[in-house]
Amino acid sequence: MSKPKEETLAVRISRALADRIIAGEIEPGSRLRQDHVAEEFGASHVPVREAFRRLEAQGLAVSEPRRGVRVASFNLAEVKEVAEMRAALEVLALRHAAPNLTAAILDEAEAATKAGDESRDVRSWEEANRRFHHLILAPCGMPRLLASIDDLHAASARFLFAAWRAGTHFKVLCDETRPLLQGARLTALELAAEGIPAEVVCDGAAAGLIARGFVTMAIVGADRIARNGDFANKVGTYSVALACAAHRVPFYVAAPRSTFDPRLGDGSAIPIEERDATEVLQFGGQQIVCAGVGARNPAFDVTPANLVRAFVTDHGLLQPPFGPAIKAMFGGGR
Repeated sequence: MSKPKEETLAVRISRALADRIIAGEIEPGSRLRQDHVAEEFGASHVPVREAFRRLEAQGLAVSEPRRGVRVASFNLAEVKEVAEMRAALEVLALRHAAPNLTAAILDEAEAATKAGDESRDVRSWEEANRRFHHLILAPCGMPRLLASIDDLHAASARFLFAAWRAGTHFKVLCDETRPLLQGARLTALELAAEGIPAEVVCDGAAAGLIARGFVTMAIVGADRIARNGDFANKVGTYSVALACAAHRVPFYVAAPRSTFDPRLGDGSAIPIEERDATEVLQFGGQQIVCAGVGARNPAFDVTPANLVRAFVTDHGLLQPPFGPAIKAMFGGGR
């Protein structure tokens, strides 16, 4: 049985400094002085310089001529870049990890999720969130990929702490998504598992809340997307898009590449499933509509592309015009 590899002094120093930078204890632009760090850790300048190089590789520090090594600053473009890179790399890691996930690993992941739910502050939540992701991705067995994802997690955590200190808190309003209540049963559950504050609202309340200024952006999913950007999603999505357009609220669609169907020219080619009327006529197994009255129960509706600000995908952000952007995502179309 092999013994776990012992961390070098340089790794311990870089990890301690990274934790401070991520938590905001060392401000962007602050100089990292070799002599001070060496004295604190009882080390020579050699492991300190190596630690600084590790911080630079993580994007947490920069070396500037005549200014030494300083804590790196960040902007919105970097936040978007990190988010897009994480989305792409984590999908790759999960694809390789999935066949190796065991019941024991899933139990540990569930425990990490529970720890996040019970966390009292953003630091403990972030630790639980990182542990959850590490547990489900580590079985991919690709150490270089995991190291890259770890660096991106560090950057994401830094953005999170910075936003929290600045008072940038938010809450998600989930449409309940009648008649099967996917929003109330699933979306709200997933948000709670990630420690994100959420409230469930009746589908019919969404437009009014948008009009009254309670919504700063809308993000929906998609079940199928045509090559011009028209898309089908759970019924009620089109209503939200129209309300957002009327009140100038950005409307985004989050969907993986597999959801796009370049064979479909536009939304008129997307078939709309008509589900069993009893889903509307009954609730909890009890009839709630009087005899003789029927029901229409379309599972989806189609939202035109001109109402969409952008598509957030595992291949990056797609912005208008969507036809060329979607074609490019598929390598020029096929």
